[in-house]
Amino acid sequence: MLIRRCWIAVALLLVCQPAAADEISVAVASNFANAAEAIAHRFAASTEHEVTLVFGSTGKHYAQIRNGAPFEAFLAADARRPEMLESDGLAILGSRFTYAIGRLVLWSPEAGYVDTRGEVLELGDFRHLAIANPRLAPYGKAAQETLQSRGLWEKLEHRLVRGENIGQAFQFVKSGNAELGFVALSQLMSPKENLEIGSKWVAPETLHSPIYQQAVLLKDTVAARAFLAFVKSEEARSIIRSFGYQTP
Repeated sequence: MLIRRCWIAVALLLVCQPAAADEISVAVASNFANAAEAIAHRFAASTEHEVTLVFGSTGKHYAQIRNGAPFEAFLAADARRPEMLESDGLAILGSRFTYAIGRLVLWSPEAGYVDTRGEVLELGDFRHLAIANPRLAPYGKAAQETLQSRGLWEKLEHRLVRGENIGQAFQFVKSGNAELGFVALSQLMSPKENLEIGSKWVAPETLHSPIYQQAVLLKDTVAARAFLAFVKSEEARSIIRSFGYQTP
């Protein structure tokens, strides 16, 4: 069993045993990092396949795949990029499916800072608001749509701190470089983080487009098909829900 964790192009070896069976590399949206690790660990425990998880923004992963990046599967943060890859013949036709539905959250590590209606956005008692880059990250696009729905995009645009992906946006808030920010609900449910303190407002889904996260098979190998089949299983779906996602 082998699982390697990567941020963009940097590999972090989590479990190391001699290679047996196939090796696969899976591009994973940053918001899904914690859930993907839990799923990959469970998958590796029941197979001999080796899995490398590479985390980054969905937009960057899409560009890398179009330029020939050697991924066997893609767990995106939207439905558009997997659909485009399928349409362009860069993904296996008929392999695309929704594996999770994400939730957007306005979060601050300071207790009582974010109210239950998100009115802190109108009050403007902050210098910086972190979001993921709307051009690259679906959660950033959802954050922009939420601000636009409340008539605040132009008013707050000069205060925005844009992360390349939702992972960077989360770190901006966690480190104090931004007082608050739009992050994924799943990031606040990580077993590795002590996030019981703090305050949040879960953005109503009526304020932004649904965050349907889709997976697609890029190379038709036994190990890659087995991994995506496991992602569809009730065992994996239970893990996904435990990190704050909805499942289809």
